[in-house]
Amino acid sequence: MNAPIVFVSGSKGGVGKSLTTMAVLDYLTAENRYVKLIESDTANPDVWNAYGRSVESEMLDLDQVDGWIYLVNTCDADPHKTIVVNTPARNNDAVRDHGNILLDSLQELGRPLITFWVINRQRDSLELLKSYIDAMPAGVVHVVRNGYFGEERKFELFEHSPLKQEIHSHGGMSLYLPDLADRVTDALYTGRITIEEAAKQLKLGDRAVLQSWRNSVRQLLAQAGT
Repeated sequence: MNAPIVFVSGSKGGVGKSLTTMAVLDYLTAENRYVKLIESDTANPDVWNAYGRSVESEMLDLDQVDGWIYLVNTCDADPHKTIVVNTPARNNDAVRDHGNILLDSLQELGRPLITFWVINRQRDSLELLKSYIDAMPAGVVHVVRNGYFGEERKFELFEHSPLKQEIHSHGGMSLYLPDLADRVTDALYTGRITIEEAAKQLKLGDRAVLQSWRNSVRQLLAQAGT
């Protein structure tokens, strides 16, 4: 089996997709995996700004059919590189319109498809997730509950939804992304630096907080079989 294709999505702004994508890249590079970033959030390319210098990267417009064709060709050309796709808000429209290009190619590509779907505590996160699963039924979907929005117990809508059981029945997991101090995330975004760079450059107290968060997230991603 070739290396996976990893989508980080949520199809709405402000749920924490960029930080989750950065965490995935941090984990994979620490594991010495060959990685390629596909940044499709062309309006707010925060991940590209931070990681475009340190990992192989391309920016693609996945709102257009040509972007999906190029994505598949990229996956075919680099079978041993984990392809990490950072998606924008509204991405469900593109998945519905063009996602079959990737779906129809997965078997020949010989790659597993892994989606990390980042949610807040609002109902539309689950409605968008349902829409995504309907449009992209292949692969494994892990739901990432962003701790920025509260403790695990506060994600009651997801915990009591049929979607949770459906996801678990197909091998997906419910993951909890611990909250990271605002001052540290602000440093990442404003400085346009990677998590690895932040772990070396920030002040001691900030580095300690970041390293603790980093260790927790790496265990989470290892558990998910990324």
